[in-house]
Amino acid sequence: MMHRTIIGTLAASLLATTAMAQAPVPDNLEKLSNFQSTGITEFTTIEQGGQKAENLSKILENITLPDGFKIELYAIVPDARHMAVGPQGIVTFVGTRKTKVWAVTDRDKDRVADEVKDFAPSLPFTIPNGPCFSPDGFLYIAEQNRVLVFPAAEFFYESPDVAAFNVVKQGDLIPASEESFNHTARVCKIGPDGKLYISLGQPFNVFAPEKMDLYHETGIGGIIRIGTDGTGREVFTTGIRNSVGHDFHPETGDLWFTDNQVDGMGDDIPPGELNHQTEPGQHFGFPYFGGGNVRTNEYKGQEPPEGVVFPAVEMTAHAADLGMEFYSGSMFPAEYKNAIFSAQHGSWNRTKPVGARVMVTTIDADGNATTKPFAEGWLTDGGEYLGRPVDIAELRDGSILVSDDLAGAIYRISYGE
Repeated sequence: MMHRTIIGTLAASLLATTAMAQAPVPDNLEKLSNFQSTGITEFTTIEQGGQKAENLSKILENITLPDGFKIELYAIVPDARHMAVGPQGIVTFVGTRKTKVWAVTDRDKDRVADEVKDFAPSLPFTIPNGPCFSPDGFLYIAEQNRVLVFPAAEFFYESPDVAAFNVVKQGDLIPASEESFNHTARVCKIGPDGKLYISLGQPFNVFAPEKMDLYHETGIGGIIRIGTDGTGREVFTTGIRNSVGHDFHPETGDLWFTDNQVDGMGDDIPPGELNHQTEPGQHFGFPYFGGGNVRTNEYKGQEPPEGVVFPAVEMTAHAADLGMEFYSGSMFPAEYKNAIFSAQHGSWNRTKPVGARVMVTTIDADGNATTKPFAEGWLTDGGEYLGRPVDIAELRDGSILVSDDLAGAIYRISYGE
């Protein structure tokens, strides 16, 4: 009897502890929108340096780059995903697929971060993967099913309380019925038209036909654009499986984006994609095509829409092409001006792993794109991942940052220093 009592007491205690651990952070958005204090005073800070920094720096000794380039550890940032460098060059905001957004600051400008702390700790985030900045310094964060804006984030981030407002309210980015653990990492960019472009990956390997109308209407499996005040939503791009990286050509203004293609069709098919969109409403093939011109088994008997746009570059199958950015700086040699740097996260279901590298794509005067590896070595000959690159961001000095969610780090690639 005593044993049962003890067991019951322990069980009740465990349940209570679990409930406390899982208690949600109060949603202080209304207070922050009214410029009111929340009472939160503490940050989570991440130690820089130490043994982990030494270990990561040793890994970087294995990374190969073109002559004249070097790679160094910039910051230790847990679960580092997509990045947004502030227009003032003061702080870089880093999203995750968990519940944190990190603020990374290099205060003494030695090109190594001095401080990494959580941003807006009084707010609960849900998969805040996608931060992006407007030219006038407004920070947007695309979550699983919400978009927030933080005016003057580069300056307010020093306090736990930051001015924050809804752009798309919780539950309005996608229907709640389509919330999933799969393909939920949103990315955003401000286009040349001043509007906000957000990718919405569909949650399946290949979705069922009965989802077609809903997804077409809401932009799931596509890219939507909205005004920065949340109005005027429209579906800009269709026929995408799961895009986790897009940017606009600095000269033409055209949208380019990566797309991850269908799994389970074999090691070498279908190819990954780097796509080039020249006008609104173009269709990029999915779910009729699994990648490139490879038809999916599920839709091989159905006629694809007219005018399907095939990829500008077919990437290595299952290498998981994610974040990308056009290079506009002046540090790198002239051949890299307006080139696309993109991250391959690495395969998860291939018999021989591939990817885990940074690619560079150059575009000639006729619009033809050519891709080759730029930084590689995070995947050993034995198939072990030493890191998994996610995103690329350009610092104000013209060097680039590479995020790595496996190592929990950001690296800096420079030239001629």
